[in-house]
Amino acid sequence: MAKLKISNEWWTAPAEADNGQLILVTGRRDMDNIIATGDFNIRIDITWRYQPDETGMPDLETAKLMEQATDALQGAFDKDPVAVNTGIYTGAGERNWVFYTRSLHIFQKKLNEALASLPLLPLEFHAEEDADWAEYTQMRETEIADDGED
Repeated sequence: MAKLKISNEWWTAPAEADNGQLILVTGRRDMDNIIATGDFNIRIDITWRYQPDETGMPDLETAKLMEQATDALQGAFDKDPVAVNTGIYTGAGERNWVFYTRSLHIFQKKLNEALASLPLLPLEFHAEEDADWAEYTQMRETEIADDGED
């Protein structure tokens, strides 16, 4: 079986929470080949609620720990692509990572391995079938088109 080619191109765009606070949306581009496999049907949302500053963002210490967690997760799933991180939302007192996976059991095992070196994190998990990648499609609507100008 050929190795799955997963894009490592990302974009970031601002969005607004219901309360008017800024949310930074970071999304992965070019997921069509992953979607086309039909294998990644389960969406997992990982939420980290934090005490926000006045703009809704985490303090510096929390932000650094979140980036360590993001790097650990990316490294684990890039090496063994049983899941793919498609989006990261930060703002309004929450960091949310969105993954699509083939297997909840294997995802859980890889996630625990990836985060083992970090302190216990206040993470909440939600999983559901999303074979149509509805969340990803909606997130992509947030992307600001690159007009080619610098």
